Amino acid sequence: MGEPAARPLRADAERSVRAILEAAERVLSRDPGASMEQIATAAGVARTTIHRRFAHRQALIEALAASAARQLAQAVEDGRPDTAPPLVALHRITANVLEVKGAWTFALELPADPGSEAAALHEELGRRCITVLERARADKLIDGSADLLWVRRVYYALLGESLHGSPDDTGADSDTLAARIIDTLLHGAGPRT
Repeated sequence: MGEPAARPLRADAERSVRAILEAAERVLSRDPGASMEQIATAAGVARTTIHRRFAHRQALIEALAASAARQLAQAVEDGRPDTAPPLVALHRITANVLEVKGAWTFALELPADPGSEAAALHEELGRRCITVLERARADKLIDGSADLLWVRRVYYALLGESLHGSPDDTGADSDTLAARIIDTLLHGAGPRT
């Protein structure tokens, strides 16, 4: 006989967990050493509530990483990587990912523990990225001889630079940044012929 399935949280408990995770992102991005009590205060919940939901600080960190990774995975799926034309999918996914990464910077920069839900999600996201790049190559948007693992690394670097780069980008919306990333990825900085 297997273990009992985890019961879904009541709506108020789910809101409480979401508030705690959002507060953890805000507090820990400013002070990575912040205490559970500081996070509880920022979430507007009692310290006992945070400890009831998360046995210890590491459990909270793991839940934060998993929650952010799930949101990132949903952002990719919302870009319709398998069905939208590859250029449209690349743009939508990039804009969606920029929004999620901008909101969950601390959580998404955490190293995912091997075997964790977050690690599995990040591994799947890497595969999904390669799939979209393969579709783009099939549509001749990417050279047929291009190393897609390298292209993915460049794409990730462009995402990171857009998120942490120049203060001149402050206020640029995710669609504008996505267009710049995709244009740079597909055309580089060389002259247009």
